[in-house]
Amino acid sequence: MPTTIRLSRHGAKKRPYYRIVVADSRAPRDGRRLEEVGTYDPGQNPPRVTFQEEKLAEWLRRGARPSETVAQLIKRSGVAPTPTAAPTDTAS
Repeated sequence: MPTTIRLSRHGAKKRPYYRIVVADSRAPRDGRRLEEVGTYDPGQNPPRVTFQEEKLAEWLRRGARPSETVAQLIKRSGVAPTPTAAPTDTAS
């Protein structure tokens, strides 16, 4: 089961709030998740990102691939070593 670390959208209309979750890559965006590892609130100035560092590091060790957006958030926050983003499907 390939796992990804990605954003799950919550909050009101035009007021997004995201949870950073570990989920099966085949699950819907806001669907079933394995674990929540952080939050991202772009409505704050500056945007607020929090991670549960132990859980995030454990999932990265297990081979979970962060999405491009989550990889950027991790890199900016300096929480863990720079992960590689999940490859995008470029097959024609």
